[in-house]
This record gives sequence, C-alpha cells and structure tokens, in this order.
Amino acid sequence: MSAGFRVMGIVNVTPDSFSDGGLYLDPDAAVEHALRLAREGADILDVGGESTRPGAEPVPLQEELARVEPVLAGLAGRTSAQISIDTSKAEVARAAIAAGATVVNDVTALRADPQMAAVVADAGAEVCLMHMLGEPRTMQREPHYDDVVDAVRAFLEERLAFAVHEGVSERRVILDPGIGFGKTIEHNLELIRRLDELLILGCPIMVGTSRKSFLGAIAGSARDAEPLPEDERLAGTIATNVLAFERGASVFRVHDVAPARDALALVAATLGWRWRTRIPRGTPTT
Repeated sequence: MSAGFRVMGIVNVTPDSFSDGGLYLDPDAAVEHALRLAREGADILDVGGESTRPGAEPVPLQEELARVEPVLAGLAGRTSAQISIDTSKAEVARAAIAAGATVVNDVTALRADPQMAAVVADAGAEVCLMHMLGEPRTMQREPHYDDVVDAVRAFLEERLAFAVHEGVSERRVILDPGIGFGKTIEHNLELIRRLDELLILGCPIMVGTSRKSFLGAIAGSARDAEPLPEDERLAGTIATNVLAFERGASVFRVHDVAPARDALALVAATLGWRWRTRIPRGTPTT
C-alpha cells in the first residue's frame, strides 16, 4: 500500500459481468489484462469467475474453477501485485490460495459456504466481507432499510465478529458496504456520505463504485438525458472514490486503475497528514 490507499483492479473472467462480460473470458486475454492493470499501478488484482451483477445466475463449482485456474496460473510469478479471488465458494478460494492468492473477496461475507472461514483462517489470507441484501438474483427487488448506514454497520460488525470467532485475524479483514448490492441510488449516496461511520469497526473499508448504474443514472439526469452507458461512467467512479477516500476508505475496487490511482494520489497529497489519522487500525502496510 502507498499513500494510504490500495487500488484493486477488476479481472472478470465471465461472460455476463455488467461492464466487461465476455471481454476476458479467454485466459490469455484475462492474464494480459491483469498484467496491464498491474503496470497501471494496481496493488491487488481481483480475479473472478462468477458475475454478481443484479439478476446474475449462480455458476457451478467446476465451471468457476475452469474459468479462474488458468488465469491464476498465468499470473504466478509475473507480478508483484497481490492476487485476490472473487468467490463465495471455499473450494475455489482454496485452489486460488494454492495458486498464490492472498486475498479472498467474498460478497456473501462468509455466509454462502460454511467452509470458507476455515479456508481463510488456515491460509492466513486477507478477506473482504461485503454487505449484500439477499443474493444477486434478488438484491435489487425494492430494497428497504430504516437507516441504510446503521443496517450495513450492524451487519458488518456481526460478520466481523463471526470471522474472528472462526479464527480469522481481525487485522486481515477488509469491510465493504456493498455499494449497489441491494441498494437504491439514495442508499448508495447515503453510504458514501456517511462512510466515516463505518470506521468505528476498526477495519480497512473497501469501496466498489466502478462503472455502476447509479453513476450513469445521476449523470444522465444532470444532462436531462438517458443514463450514461458503462464506458462513460469514469468521472462518476473517480468522484465517488475521492469522496470515499476523504471519508476514510482505503481500498478501491475499479476497472480503470490508472486514472483512479492518479486521482487518489492527488487527494492524498492535498490532504497531507490529515488523511493519515483517518486510516483505521489494522490496515495492512505490506
């Protein structure tokens, strides 16, 4: 980690991810894409073989393994970036760790597979625990909260306690409020606005707003036009990352590594010592 933040580059090995589905389904293309993100400054490369976009269908274990294993093998020894596996299946996580992954990004926060916590704990891997309302197929069906920030904080606090109880080191946990995962536009904005309220949990906060639909909807509305397509949402991605960084987030999951990193570096240089006091205890330094 440098300048108080880490950038996680997205490597989707899927045919149906909302932004880049099918572009990197070929293992060689995925490996080259990952290496390009590393050259652009990605601290972490997040390899995933199952889409979690709204409405996505589950992927069988063997199919997910077939998608990610060649990519993980192709990256072995070719980059200094950390390798992350974006999965909710313990067997996929175990295979990825054996291939060199040191981060498990589980959008179900260790709920989907009862073996996942043990896999993470035994490996001493970092784990990202994310809030999601329901599952990808149902999460955007009229999501409701009395107070979205309070609900997300309580959920993440419970999942953190569960992970620690199962042997995962608290210092190896990253928490993600799950922007876009069972949230309306208003919920997403409220989470970003009050993100600093999650710092009380004492873990690094990850934010993943990259190219998400609420950015396109807001920008389109500002132009009195239709929502912007995925490839025109970079400005919104950077704006939300900057806001989240100022409020204490320290890990940023993005498709476009170079511009995101440049923007965050500028913010870090501008804020100076003040942002250092916002980094929660437990943030990894290597």
